[in-house]
Amino acid sequence: MRYVEEFRDPKAAKRVLAAIARVTGEIGATAENPVRIMEICGGHTHAIFRYGLDKLTPGGIEFIHGPGCPVCVLPMARVDECVEIAERPGVIFCTFGDAMRVPGTKKSLLQAKADGADIRMVYSPLDAVELARRNPGREVVFFGLGFETTTPSTALSIQQAAREELSNFSVFCNHITVPPPIRALLDDPHMVLDGFVGPGHVSMVIGTHPYDFIAEDYGKPLVVAGFEPLDLLQSVLMVLEQIRDGRASVENQYARVVPEHGNPVSLAAIADVYEARPSFEWRGLGEIDASGLRIRDAYKAFDAEEKFGIGYAAGPRVTEEPEGCGCGAVMTGRMKPTECPQFGRGCTPDTPLGALMVSSEGACAAYWTYGGARAVEEMA
Repeated sequence: MRYVEEFRDPKAAKRVLAAIARVTGEIGATAENPVRIMEICGGHTHAIFRYGLDKLTPGGIEFIHGPGCPVCVLPMARVDECVEIAERPGVIFCTFGDAMRVPGTKKSLLQAKADGADIRMVYSPLDAVELARRNPGREVVFFGLGFETTTPSTALSIQQAAREELSNFSVFCNHITVPPPIRALLDDPHMVLDGFVGPGHVSMVIGTHPYDFIAEDYGKPLVVAGFEPLDLLQSVLMVLEQIRDGRASVENQYARVVPEHGNPVSLAAIADVYEARPSFEWRGLGEIDASGLRIRDAYKAFDAEEKFGIGYAAGPRVTEEPEGCGCGAVMTGRMKPTECPQFGRGCTPDTPLGALMVSSEGACAAYWTYGGARAVEEMA
C-alpha cells in the first residue's frame, strides 16, 4: 500500500494544485474562457469524480469526457447482433460482465439470458476456450470487445484455439483502436480542445508514438496518465505547461507502467491475428475509417462473423439512438451528462437507455455515482 499512498499524498497534491493554479493564471484561463482538456479513458473520468479533482482544480480548467471505454461506444446494432448469435440453438455465448446490460434496440444480453439464451459471463477469453474444450457439441462464441488493452488476450486465445484445432470456438470481433477516433474528434469543427490526458492501459500495449499525430498534425499536447489522483493532477499540470510554453508534444507521466514502444509480445499477437477494417461504427461518432479490427483470413475458421454470416460480413447496420438519449453528445464533449434530458429521469442505473449509464467507466455512471442523483434533485 505504501506505493499507492504516495500517489494519494494530500501534501503533495496541494503542491501540484498550487502549481496548476499558477500556470492556469499565467495562461489567462478563466471559468468563462477555460482550458478544455479531454480525458480519453473512462477510468480517468471516474477517478476525476471519485477524488473530486474537478472541484479541486481551478475554474479555468474544464474536463471534457471522451470516448471512455469500448462498452460506451458500442453501437446498438452490435448488441442486436450479439443477441442474434446468442439465441441460436446450440450456442454458448461468452462475454465480459460490463457488456451484459448494454441495451440493444429490443433487449440486452442480460434480458436475452433471462429469455433462455445460454449466455455466460467470463473473466478471460481463455475461459471461453475452456468451455469449447468441455462442450465439443456446442458452438462457443466469445464477444471480443475492447480497445488495445484487451485485444492481445483475444488474439492469444484465437492462436491457442488454432493450435488445438477447436472448430467449435469463434470470436465475434468488435475490437477497436484509440487513435482514429481522436483524429475524428480533432477534425470535428464543433470540437474545441486544448489538450489531452491519454489512456494509461491502452498505452501500456501500444506505447506513446501512435499519438504523435496529435502534436505534429494538430498542435495539441497529450500526456499519458496513470489513474491515481496525483497521476492525473501531474498530467494536467504537464498539459498546462505545454500550452503556456507554446509547444505540443506527447509526454509520458505513466512511465512506471507505459514503455515508449509498447509491449512487443502483445503487438506481435495483434499483428498476427488481426487486420484493420476499412471502417467501423462508433456510437455517437458514426463510421470511422480503419478504427476497428477484423480477424485475418488465416484465422477465418474462428471468426464468428464469417461462421454465422452476421456483423460486417452481412453488411453494415446502423441504429438510431433512443429518443432523447444524449450518449453521442456526451462522448464528443458537446454535453455534460446532467444536461441530457434523460439523465436521472428516463435513464438511471436501474433503467439505462445508453451505454454511458451502464458501463463501469461511463461518464453518466460517474456523474450518478459521485453526485449525479443529487444534481437531478437540484434541477427538479
